[in-house]
Amino acid sequence: MKTTLRTLAAVLALGAVGLWLATGASRGWTKTSVPVKQLDAVTGIEGVTYEKRFVPGVDFLGGALCASAMVAGLSFLFRNQNKQTTNTQQTP
Repeated sequence: MKTTLRTLAAVLALGAVGLWLATGASRGWTKTSVPVKQLDAVTGIEGVTYEKRFVPGVDFLGGALCASAMVAGLSFLFRNQNKQTTNTQQTP
């Protein structure tokens, strides 16, 4: 059980860091919409519209790493399973 929890914690941490890096490694807060500049074809005025897109920030990364640390910490609540071998003595 200890190894399973520690493996799960490592996968969670690596997955969160990988997702954060793959989506642009935003060092700000998490965003659900991103501003996009558009140029009006008729007037030539530049305007801003918002596109719905999930961009995880450092709060997402920190939350995922805290969750990973808690899962790893749970592994310390379980004891090691000692495999005891019985000594068999042969009688002559």
